[in-house]
Amino acid sequence: MTGWMLALAGGVLIGLAATLLLWLTGRIAGISGIVGGVLMPRSGDVAWRGAFLIGLIGAGAAYLWLVPGAYTPRQGFPPVLLVAAGLLVGFGTRMGNGCTSGHGVCGLGRLSVRSFAAVLTFMATAVLTTYIVRHVA
Repeated sequence: MTGWMLALAGGVLIGLAATLLLWLTGRIAGISGIVGGVLMPRSGDVAWRGAFLIGLIGAGAAYLWLVPGAYTPRQGFPPVLLVAAGLLVGFGTRMGNGCTSGHGVCGLGRLSVRSFAAVLTFMATAVLTTYIVRHVA
């Protein structure tokens, strides 16, 4: 299977999972919110979140097992920058009330104006960051 076919299949599966979660539970498939609900649990609200995260990680692991060599990690990236980037992403998702999956997949699908503004903001930031990292730094 070619790269674009794998990307298309992945996109379809993400859309299907988000749609099923919304239809079956009324919940939005925003990963930062799902993880937040596991880290700061409320009674009776952890099981579906845990199952979703286990499925998410399990599907990624299954893909790596079934398609050896599909993922090549970037080498030589300083661990302190990885930690800083992770903290900044966590801060940004908290500040923006959601992440790319919540706003980009689910919010845009529901025609949310707030999600449209969020997607424009993080996509512009991603383009600018990529330009700086590849051409300026």
